[in-house]
Amino acid sequence: MSDPASLRIAYLTGEYPKASHTFILREIVALRALGASVLPCSIRRTADRYLIGPEEREEATRTFHVLERAKRPPALLRAHGRALLGNPGRYLSALRLAIRTGRPGLKGLLRQAVYFLEAGVLADHLRAQGVTHLHNHFADSSANVAMLTSALSGIPFSYTLHGPAELFEPESWHLRTKVARAAFTVCISHFARSQAMLFSDPADWPHLRIVHCGVEPERYAAPPADAADRLRLLFVGRLTAIKGLRVLIDALERARAVNPAIDLTLIGDGEDRAWVEAQAARLGGVTCLGFRSQSEVAAALAGHDAFVLPSFAEGVPVVLMEAMASARPVIATRVGGVAELVADGRSGLLVAPGDAQALADAILRLAADPALRAAMGTEGRATVRAEFDVTTEARRILALFLRQGGSDPRPDPWKAP
Repeated sequence: MSDPASLRIAYLTGEYPKASHTFILREIVALRALGASVLPCSIRRTADRYLIGPEEREEATRTFHVLERAKRPPALLRAHGRALLGNPGRYLSALRLAIRTGRPGLKGLLRQAVYFLEAGVLADHLRAQGVTHLHNHFADSSANVAMLTSALSGIPFSYTLHGPAELFEPESWHLRTKVARAAFTVCISHFARSQAMLFSDPADWPHLRIVHCGVEPERYAAPPADAADRLRLLFVGRLTAIKGLRVLIDALERARAVNPAIDLTLIGDGEDRAWVEAQAARLGGVTCLGFRSQSEVAAALAGHDAFVLPSFAEGVPVVLMEAMASARPVIATRVGGVAELVADGRSGLLVAPGDAQALADAILRLAADPALRAAMGTEGRATVRAEFDVTTEARRILALFLRQGGSDPRPDPWKAP
């Protein structure tokens, strides 16, 4: 299969579209621009407060919501009845797979039963829509549904492994089984691929393919910010413990003890927002903006001098790509696949996670050297344009989908031996 128009791909995740999942929307839009038909599916409907920009709101109208269909008993019974009567052997095999890949205990079994019910509804919908391939983002619960949907329908599936969350419990999420059963596994970094290798059969390693998440560099084509008397720092992300916000506030106080002319803006929301806002009121010079649309984030990057992300764990953060595409130097922690994006001392500064003094020193270094900020920004933008452009990465995953179609004459490294 060599014509993208011959593909009919379904994309699945737990909640789509969503402010924190703009990278999935970008990938889908890029695939459509390349000629592929992509049907978005989501387990749950996203709450309106997480549909920030017009792109998300428009995509929400196109999205099939599995739970809403599954909660209608007649639709649920019809979907599973068709699957059982259409191929009893396949149905029972999928049911055994569901039981085998559940978490231990009654709660795990009940959760897996829900995934199986959802999979029957999704399989019925995909067959009705003529879908030829199912792709899932993340390797957790929605990947369970994708795997069971494939087992029920015979439609091949794949998924993108991001980390870090899925890699905290690889056995609980049966990563080994998913790698073995998927047509291929997309890993967003060498780090993610190495972790998948650690928890899978070496015979399946050829199925592990690296495709980066990407950004649209032209969206962030802003000139470097003018040198100012104050360093304007920006953070964008979920306001949760994993992002290291308490370390960031500690580091900011330390840096300000040396150079008071440092401001911080935070974009995002989460369970730590009340604490962050309390710190902002205490310190002054710290602004919390809540969620913002893609365009608003781009504008915020243009209005700041540097970007900071002090996470305890990451995959390859798309927000770092956005900052670098905006020609902004970044300060980040050396975790996960971050070092595959940020060249320490060239496009940004990498520090040890949890080290508030090292983070403060990095902030002070950028505050004192506008020329260094400009040079790092230029280097970072060049890196993103060369290696993390969403159109380039969409072509790579599209090539995997086309190979899976079966008529590409080249050797097929994704096919299990």
